[in-house]
Amino acid sequence: MEHIKRHVFVCINQRQPDHPMGCCQSKGSIEILQAFGEAVNSSDLAATTAISGATCLGPCTLGPSVVVYPEGVWYQGLKASDVSEIVESHLNGEEPVERLRLRLPTVE
Repeated sequence: MEHIKRHVFVCINQRQPDHPMGCCQSKGSIEILQAFGEAVNSSDLAATTAISGATCLGPCTLGPSVVVYPEGVWYQGLKASDVSEIVESHLNGEEPVERLRLRLPTVE
């Protein structure tokens, strides 16, 4: 195994359905984790990219949340159909997908 250059964490946290923060798992994060695993493991990235499920990453109301290290690029509100774009543009092409990046609300 080569040196791992990137690590993708997908929030798969689960909370009660009535929790005010919601949860990424109820928004499809398991499917997102599986899509990342399939896309990476069937490509040249398999030797250098780790994919992991994680408990709460924090921005639950904006989830499903994903973070890519070492860059520290956060994504929000993903669907499994977004994974191929992230893999091609960010993981292969070194260019984060701006339209999917986490945008925290501004405080005025």
